Amino acid sequence: MPDRRTRVSRLIDEARQDLAYSPRPRIRTPRPAVPIVATVAVVMLTAAVVIVLRLPDDSSTTALRRPVARQTLQGALQEVPQNTATPTPAQTPPPPVAPLTTIRKPHLFVVTNKPLSSAVVARVTRLSGVRAVERADAAEVVLDGKRVQTLGVNPSTFRAFTPKPTARSDRLWRNVSAGELVVSFVLGNDGGMTLGKTVSTSRTSLRVGAYATMGMGAIDAVVSQQTARSLGFPQDNALVVSAPGADSAELRNRLLRVLPKGSQVATINPVFTAPRRTVWPVGAFPTAPQIRTVLTAAISKLGRPYVWGAEGPDTFDCSGLVQWAYRQAGIQVPRVTHQQFVSGPRIELSQAQPGDLLFWRNDPTNPGYVSHVAIYWGDGKMLHAPRTGDVVKLVPIYTRNFAGAVRISPQIAAQVR
Repeated sequence: MPDRRTRVSRLIDEARQDLAYSPRPRIRTPRPAVPIVATVAVVMLTAAVVIVLRLPDDSSTTALRRPVARQTLQGALQEVPQNTATPTPAQTPPPPVAPLTTIRKPHLFVVTNKPLSSAVVARVTRLSGVRAVERADAAEVVLDGKRVQTLGVNPSTFRAFTPKPTARSDRLWRNVSAGELVVSFVLGNDGGMTLGKTVSTSRTSLRVGAYATMGMGAIDAVVSQQTARSLGFPQDNALVVSAPGADSAELRNRLLRVLPKGSQVATINPVFTAPRRTVWPVGAFPTAPQIRTVLTAAISKLGRPYVWGAEGPDTFDCSGLVQWAYRQAGIQVPRVTHQQFVSGPRIELSQAQPGDLLFWRNDPTNPGYVSHVAIYWGDGKMLHAPRTGDVVKLVPIYTRNFAGAVRISPQIAAQVR
């Protein structure tokens, strides 16, 4: 996937792209066209979350780098002056959380390197198609050595922009208001940030109070704005926009015209289209030598530790292993599972060939989210990096929570950001 610091213009293509896109590198193969049985989805605008601030890290664990495509679109990173004093816990009770009255689907995410003024927010609200907006604080925080993209939110109002099970949980939002940390299931279960654990930051410690999806791609943690600001987050530098029925690409362009210079706008929910073909042309898929290279690279990492967010060459998470192995064959594959899931046509598991990717939906807080990936080895086996405490291994395929199989197409994969 692109480097984390790649500018937003390289990560979100404003123009819709089709299968005629010329891949890099260009692939030529003598293999016959491949019949595809399953429905195919091609990304036109990918989900993205934009974080512009990296909080300082006092920890000696600095090797871990947050993977780009948990979709970070980095602008100019700003350093917050280090506060060596531990924040004093609030002596007053946490503010009450208002009951949920409506649920709004988020569509676009705005981030800037300075607070968004009330006048700017008002201009955004008046744009045609915009139904609601929500301010937030956004930053990347080092939690127990892991770089975690985090939002500071108002629990009473932000909850309306999250998926229904999350939005309806009064207890969850009361815990956020009380100063607890809510993390994604993937970070908690696979990344080892277990429920009830106290995790350290450069300034204080936070208790993991719940696992919950926020429905916003790469956001892996949420705290209250009060907590965020005690950690040094910038204030009101992010905006969630709900615009049902609006064309995301067109609205993004209009947003950029009313936002401060340097603002970034990313699509939260991917938009897909299905091509009408069921037979793909020669050159649509990797060559046999490329697949051998992918498999050789992946199998060479047997026994290497799983580390959440790691991209190799010595430690990996599940999607990091896939991206690294394909890169050895000169094929650009995006960084995270739900992007890799749309990096080629869907195929039946019975049609899987060595090098195809297998996916699972293991997140009970978001059953539709693709959260795990493996490389098909052949003979009913797969290569994968399972979770924290485990290692890269070759194991029999299992089908519980199985989401589907995908044959990587370099043309499509190169377009996914």
